[in-house]
Amino acid sequence: MNKVILSGNLVADPEVRTTPSDKTVATLRIAVRRGWKRAEEGQPDSDFFNVVAWEKLAEFCRNYLMKGSKILVEGRLQTRSYDAKDGSKRYVTEVIASEIEFASSKGSRSNEGGSDERNESKPAANRNESEPVEDVDIPF
Repeated sequence: MNKVILSGNLVADPEVRTTPSDKTVATLRIAVRRGWKRAEEGQPDSDFFNVVAWEKLAEFCRNYLMKGSKILVEGRLQTRSYDAKDGSKRYVTEVIASEIEFASSKGSRSNEGGSDERNESKPAANRNESEPVEDVDIPF
């Protein structure tokens, strides 16, 4: 069985193009943490994966994903090779996506290491009702 499930953040906007046979393809690069470390232990290591999405999934990527989006990817690993311009053989391992989902709600990008400016910069009475409220702001 060849199945991969990844959860991480896009490191760049998706690159979407159309092939000569008129198929839409999106290429994504996703950063995935290897593990969780405490702040005093330093930043956790990350792995970077290339993800390829085709047709409707590629259109979804074009329309809804951007750098920093936290996503879940399900798919399969695929390895291919090609000859580089210098004549050397190159190998590429990619995740061919079968499903891509948002892993966080719209507009809730985390600002790791910093404060959540949406909540801390506005007094509670002046917040937009659609913005989340921290537990410390609830008066009971």
